[in-house]
Amino acid sequence: MLDPELLERITARRAELDELEEQLAKQLAGVRAERDELAVAERVLERMTGQLAEERSSARPGQVGGGAVMLIPHREPGVEEGALPWDYQCIIAAVRQAAGPVMAREVGEAVGVDVSMKAKLEPLRSKLVRLVDRGWLRKLPDGRFTTRL
Repeated sequence: MLDPELLERITARRAELDELEEQLAKQLAGVRAERDELAVAERVLERMTGQLAEERSSARPGQVGGGAVMLIPHREPGVEEGALPWDYQCIIAAVRQAAGPVMAREVGEAVGVDVSMKAKLEPLRSKLVRLVDRGWLRKLPDGRFTTRL
């Protein structure tokens, strides 16, 4: 006959092991999910790094998300404002014609953007920041823009 105390201990130990197995399975699922997220992040980073390198090496039209876009060249010796798309040239002209550093709203008024709607002003602000990133303009700590003279 089987010892009831031993059977009770075996049953208790089995329950402990089942609980531990469940905890480990949850932990393993979390590790796998994080590993998958890291793999996606790595692919995105590689793609963005490649796009950025391509953008920096060329001012010709490129493709992003299947649509053609004009890449904005970095300001370098030999690269004139004429290499920029027309709307970017207008933005630089508006900043240059201002009496001093200007806010995006003031640039928008100068180039004919409806500044009463934030949705219309944000794309302009994005273009201003892109011009700053490429060395065509300078952004002051207070958020105003000026030419890089």
